[in-house]
Amino acid sequence: MKKSLDFLASLLKNSGSVNLPPEIYPDSPHRLPGAIVAAAKTADSHVVLVVAESSASLPDGFEGDRVELDGGAVGLICPKNAVNAAALRKHFPWCAPRSLRKERTTIGCGDRLGLATFGQLRAAKKYALSPVLAQQSMRELSMTGRTFRGVVDDAVFQVFAADFQSGYGADGDHLKKISDIDVALDAGMPMITLDLSEVMNAAAGDWPDSEINCAFAALPEADQTRTAQMYFDKTFDLGSGVQVKLDAATARRCAVMYNRALDFAEEVYRHLQERRGDEFDLEISIDETTSPTLPSHHLYIVSELKRRGVVVSSLAPRFIGEFQKAVDYIGDLSEFDRQFKVHARIAKAFGGYKISVHSGSDKFAVYPTVGRETEGYLHLKTAGTSWLVAVLVIAQNDPALYREMHRFAEAHFEEMLKLYHITADLTRIPNLDSLSDADLPGLVESHPDARQLMHITYGPILTGPLRARFFAAMHRFEEEYAQALEKHFNKHFSLLNIPRKG
Repeated sequence: MKKSLDFLASLLKNSGSVNLPPEIYPDSPHRLPGAIVAAAKTADSHVVLVVAESSASLPDGFEGDRVELDGGAVGLICPKNAVNAAALRKHFPWCAPRSLRKERTTIGCGDRLGLATFGQLRAAKKYALSPVLAQQSMRELSMTGRTFRGVVDDAVFQVFAADFQSGYGADGDHLKKISDIDVALDAGMPMITLDLSEVMNAAAGDWPDSEINCAFAALPEADQTRTAQMYFDKTFDLGSGVQVKLDAATARRCAVMYNRALDFAEEVYRHLQERRGDEFDLEISIDETTSPTLPSHHLYIVSELKRRGVVVSSLAPRFIGEFQKAVDYIGDLSEFDRQFKVHARIAKAFGGYKISVHSGSDKFAVYPTVGRETEGYLHLKTAGTSWLVAVLVIAQNDPALYREMHRFAEAHFEEMLKLYHITADLTRIPNLDSLSDADLPGLVESHPDARQLMHITYGPILTGPLRARFFAAMHRFEEEYAQALEKHFNKHFSLLNIPRKG
């Protein structure tokens, strides 16, 4: 490390091209008045290096071990922590997440490990898209023992190390309460995904008309009158020969199902305006239901949001078919194509917000339709796919550890089924003892049941007795992980037909 600090000190006097020592991330050195700041990797951790011409030139805000250098120069070896992440944001504002509401294509690159941003950015840099690099839900935080602030700080370090100055987002995902939203906002997350599942009356989707009529009659009279005037037996022309019709029965059902939730969405929107002005992205999620979102319901929801003055950056319907974790789309592709086209036309007709596809990673079969019909006005959420790539890297490079992780996952599978809807059958997974080490990567890459097993058990693995060995291995295999992520996300982006830069 002393050699690295001496080398950085020499950069103060060298304006030409130099070869950096391998422990310093080559794109990370940045100049401040009288100082250089860089990111580096040690044998067991990540650090920020600060080298200044003198004590007076040390940029404020950084904390770490002080090293006296030749000629009066001073260095700091700063651990990767909240204080130093704040200093990076202060001196290099592009390290902080920002609103992406004006960006056409955004990709949620969830990172449950705080290690995936390096590889995700290698792919994202090549395409006309804006990444949302710090994306976590309350469930993921509880499963991994992380905090919103820690998730953002991990992204800050990697964004700085990669010199990614194009702007990125941070998403408090699937939040349901204003108190949780405030925690995400306080951590610097400008995107909020509002999950309306607990405030909308999803059960009313299956009620008979007689029960719907009674519930509708109990709504305020003004709501009943407005609903009748705006929606009863109305046909909405969305262009390109696409129409959506709402009969009176459907309109009444929508009012009963969604009005309370839409009132809450307006309350959250006003709260976000008070906290951040216009610098936020609000996504509305109605995908956490058992039934697909009918186009007529989608249209009612966005029409009512517009009437309330709520501007959404993206909206996530529940699409037809199965969007299960870790595997490709399950369902009738032709029917998906037909319905998705209508959803995309609704979004275009009502302000051009982005259609959001949740559990969107690895849904390769529907990507061509999604990219084509949205014309790139799209938000794709991924999270578990980056975790599974990490599992793949372990299987490729430390098969003994993978075998322990796999068996630990099997032991905790039933408890995790309470949190995730998947159809994995563990009896279809080959016995590990029958597989050679060379067979293990294929198990992770292409066996649906094994992928789903490993996908939903990340919490016990990351917080249990294997945690230290897992993270030590991922530190050793950091470059392999980045390369694998780059390849994996390249496949996502190309199938979505996202244009390449340049």
